[in-house]
Amino acid sequence: MSKYILDLIAEGEHQNQDFKFEINDARKIARTLVAFSNANGGKLLIGVKDNGKIAGVRTEEEYYMIEAAANLYCRPAVDFKLIKWNVQGKTVLEVDIPQGQSRPYLAKTDKNKYVGYLRVMDKNHLVNSIQIRVWKNEKRKKGVYLKFTEKEKILLEYIQTMPISLSQFIKISNLNRKKASDILVKLISLGIIEIYYGEKGIRYKLKEN
Repeated sequence: MSKYILDLIAEGEHQNQDFKFEINDARKIARTLVAFSNANGGKLLIGVKDNGKIAGVRTEEEYYMIEAAANLYCRPAVDFKLIKWNVQGKTVLEVDIPQGQSRPYLAKTDKNKYVGYLRVMDKNHLVNSIQIRVWKNEKRKKGVYLKFTEKEKILLEYIQTMPISLSQFIKISNLNRKKASDILVKLISLGIIEIYYGEKGIRYKLKEN
């Protein structure tokens, strides 16, 4: 059965898979757990280095730190399933995290604050308040009401050619941060635009069909 894990490792890190050499900080693992829960789920292989080399877990504490991360440092608690594998004489832990049904999932920081993360490609991205509000809108029974004004028109014309940041939208629309954020949240919730996580930070663009 070790071929199963070797095949997973051969895939490398990607949207639905992350490697961890070891667990020495439950808060850091909590980031990955919420990032997968906020996205479409994923696997965490513990005892595997970033380059795919199998190091193996060294202590039984690894499991308890995952459990602590999921239940004490994630809000709400994150579901997971753990399987222990023996691969090449070493122990690898496979942690399966399903897509969450109660977004947003937040991780506790060392300053006792809760922040959100989202798995995009092979990275866990810190999300902003706009993303958090969009997730909270998913739980609302009422629809989203948007009055289309000149401000929305300015935004949609701009992103026809390139993504836009919140600060850029504030500048070209002459809106304050709250009103600009409100428009972005509504347009995202309506499926007209989407959040883009890139090298230059968070941007907003027309949603691809």
